[in-house]
Amino acid sequence: MDKKACILITGAGGFVGKNLRLALAARGYENILRYDVNNTPAELAAFADKADFVFHLAGVNRPKDASEFYDGNSDLTSRLCQLLAKAGRKTPLLLTSSIQVGNGSDYGKSKQMAEQTVFSYGQTTGAPVYVYRMPGLFGKWCRPNYNSVVATFCYNIANDLPIQVRDPAFCLPLCYIDDVVDCFINAMEGNALPDPDLEGFCRIEPVHRITLGELADTIKRFRESRKTLQLPNLAEGGLEKKLYSTYLSYLEPSSGFKYPLTMHTDPRGSFTEFLRTPERGQVSVNVSRPGITKGNHWHSTKNEKYLVVSGKGLIRFRLPDSDQVFEYHVSGEKLEVVDIPVGYTHSIVNEGDSDLVTVMWVNECFDPDHPDTVALPVDAEK
Repeated sequence: MDKKACILITGAGGFVGKNLRLALAARGYENILRYDVNNTPAELAAFADKADFVFHLAGVNRPKDASEFYDGNSDLTSRLCQLLAKAGRKTPLLLTSSIQVGNGSDYGKSKQMAEQTVFSYGQTTGAPVYVYRMPGLFGKWCRPNYNSVVATFCYNIANDLPIQVRDPAFCLPLCYIDDVVDCFINAMEGNALPDPDLEGFCRIEPVHRITLGELADTIKRFRESRKTLQLPNLAEGGLEKKLYSTYLSYLEPSSGFKYPLTMHTDPRGSFTEFLRTPERGQVSVNVSRPGITKGNHWHSTKNEKYLVVSGKGLIRFRLPDSDQVFEYHVSGEKLEVVDIPVGYTHSIVNEGDSDLVTVMWVNECFDPDHPDTVALPVDAEK
């Protein structure tokens, strides 16, 4: 698809529409036409006449009257397809439908009618059509306390509001908005994924599954992580990573982005834990006053990395049964990582006239019952 192609998005102000149009713009697409509830039928006709591709996302899911389902879903789709057919350009059309098709509700019926209209448009005009039955969606900018349990749980828990879990065992199929947007843009660019279970339909991947109880517990852990310092499982492509990104987007911007850490202070300076992970250890920040030496101990299994980010320091090493001392001068003016291997007693000395600030990573979280720390001065006793 040419970057200057005219792309029409109906429902452009909604959750999916906003994410899609910003993603398109970020990828260099310059001509995006936005149609939403405030636009007129005449504007829709003008847009349809110019469009090179249409993402038809507009729809109604919570009307005051059931008749609005049909006006906002099936009838709007019919009007759009008629306008596209009249333009005579075989404009490709992508439709978002719902997995609620077939459940007997007016919403499901109206969505199924919209599907049939789009397939008919494709058959009569020869235009490519892409129809997706969407599961539950989640991600940034989704409206809470409306139509998404993930958005509601994230918003309420982030803002210390109650949530309701009616059936903890109920399993939710969920798709992350960035995955949805990628699949839609790929379809526009000629790489739609066919649905193996529904002939003629397309699919979003991946689809994640989680119970309602697990979802609530996971998001509650995100809130508690500010106290426990425990990062969630951030494995690439995993549901927990996507949920955590979503959760953070619901923090209150005026006050909720910042939180305190526990600083352990004494006349020598301070030591503050920053992050903990079950698989990757922990990160801490160490501050030493001028002339102060810290450390003078060794570990059997625990290993560390030191990164001085401010000040001047000297890191010293010695094997317990040796007199030979190895020294590394470090400075915030030249960022260098120093590995702290097991079996070496080590210390860090502030050689400057200002505070020495060191970021410290250790491969395991501190366990007071098994500290794996043996006191031994780097300067061997004579």
